[in-house]
Amino acid sequence: MLFLCDMQEKFRHVVYFRQIVSVAARMLKVARLLNVPTVLTEQYPQGLGPTVPELGAQGLQPHSKTCFSMVPVVQQELDARPQLRSVLLCGLETQACILQTALDLLDRGLQVHVVVDACTSRSQVDRLVALSRMRQSGAFLSTSEGLILQLMGDAAHPQFKEIQKLIKEPSPDSGLLGLFQDQNPLFR
Repeated sequence: MLFLCDMQEKFRHVVYFRQIVSVAARMLKVARLLNVPTVLTEQYPQGLGPTVPELGAQGLQPHSKTCFSMVPVVQQELDARPQLRSVLLCGLETQACILQTALDLLDRGLQVHVVVDACTSRSQVDRLVALSRMRQSGAFLSTSEGLILQLMGDAAHPQFKEIQKLIKEPSPDSGLLGLFQDQNPLFR
């Protein structure tokens, strides 16, 4: 299941916002091609505005929330899929809604794949520490392309050619290299 968290108008000022929305939009296109169920949330939309149109989430009904975790507002979707084993998580902010959602999903016994090139924070220190905390807690940190290829499993997949077009261009730089350079002690 793909979780799209709080990519809203008032967050446009957040560093790397445009890049992570672009990557999340690619994840959504792949999810649609592969029939992966998707949920979308908006944090306090009366104050933070709607989901940005460039995400391409038209047709998805956003779940309005005020709690940081997405889990309480998407509980019905989770309960309706007892066979669900893993969740792909995109959005912002990494140290708030992404972290809380990941921890709640892990508590439910689900595998959590954080799409690192589709998550950001206002503070890159918060982003770095939250990614490290999720990894320490059992979440998998993965890139969008790595996860897309994992979902496909095989170049013989009937959607391979269509999805190959989506991953032909590398993901835009979302500042991750700076977080992982010089043997960062948080990721040892």
